[in-house]
Amino acid sequence: MPVPSALWSPQARMTTAPERQIVITEGDGAYVTTSTGQRLFDGTAGLWFANIGHGRADMARVAAEQIQRLETHHVFGRFRNDRALELAETLAGLSPLGEAKVILNSGGSDAIDVACKLARRFWVLRGRPQKRTILSREHAYHGLHAYGTSVAGLDFNREGYGTESLVPETARVDTHTLAGLEAAIHRIGPGQIAAYIAEPVMGTGGVIPPRDEYFAGVRRLCDAHDILFIADEVITGFGRTGEMFATSRFGLRPDLLTFAKGVTSGYAPLGGVLVGPRVWAPFFTGGSDAPIFRHGVTYSGHATAAALALHNLDILAAEGLIARAAHLEGVLSDLLADLAMHELVEDVRVSGFLGGVQLNTAVDADALADALIEHGFITRALRGNTLQISPPFVATEQELRDLIAAIRGALDNVEA
Repeated sequence: MPVPSALWSPQARMTTAPERQIVITEGDGAYVTTSTGQRLFDGTAGLWFANIGHGRADMARVAAEQIQRLETHHVFGRFRNDRALELAETLAGLSPLGEAKVILNSGGSDAIDVACKLARRFWVLRGRPQKRTILSREHAYHGLHAYGTSVAGLDFNREGYGTESLVPETARVDTHTLAGLEAAIHRIGPGQIAAYIAEPVMGTGGVIPPRDEYFAGVRRLCDAHDILFIADEVITGFGRTGEMFATSRFGLRPDLLTFAKGVTSGYAPLGGVLVGPRVWAPFFTGGSDAPIFRHGVTYSGHATAAALALHNLDILAAEGLIARAAHLEGVLSDLLADLAMHELVEDVRVSGFLGGVQLNTAVDADALADALIEHGFITRALRGNTLQISPPFVATEQELRDLIAAIRGALDNVEA
């Protein structure tokens, strides 16, 4: 039996996980290598983040050069650093919100906390402090900080903390129906609701694309009842759906947009919030009497993380990787359409270069993911007995065919 490690792994049962854990030691393109020397195709891009691929020497050079010049300096109060300023201007220029301000922090869960706090702070400034409730969808995942845990639509992430919601005044609505959202608004009272938050494409919930006209209807309801709309693009931002933001692809028109993961492709922890004019205006007017939004973590606007984000965005543009993700969506869609005919597959879903294979209940998705590792492929079991497929944008068509063939072979073995 292996000696227990000091590392307490996230989302793991620590009495059993150490016996079967895999140690990743290297990465190269769409592949990672384990401590035993096994080379694995990274079919999930880590946790949805390794868009430009692993082990890029130019990213290492950018980090080294930045650290030698200035590793970082905080951006609180009077202070800023040049890289944070440059990144903020770049992101504002890419923003689908128009005239956005940019809040930088350390990751997606940070961004969700900031966005939800900002929504409540906004209504206090508007003289409506009773607007505090945050609505979210069943099966949604929004990170695991206090607010993310509280608005989660995955019950297993909400349970065990001695209260229904770590942060009070949250509520879940049906995943797809506008009628469910409208009913919740009337039940709670629009005068009590600060914001509605949603992933354009649900990730951890099982790779669930939006239904036609759903988000257009969400925007109408939010406008009608004076509710802010937060788009959680932590997974979908920076090309995963074949456009820079899924907000543009699906016409979301949010007031705030959270991002992380693909902004650096995992080369440094960085996330943030794009804030639309309606929300930022009260904080940027009024001179010396303007209110302060008390947000920020030590590494907000970390200079080296910002430098890596800027170079990552350059790579996406120079190598045409967002257009490549759009192309690979079609390849993946065709491959999964064929796989959907397998007797042990219940459904397949593709939205951007994001796929989900929902398996028959006779198949254990975790066990199938384990079997695929033995054949050199990383996938991941999501809610609903679903396998996640979201490789780096640098993956080839042949590698996709090999991955889907491996899934088919593993299913054939189960069937046999």
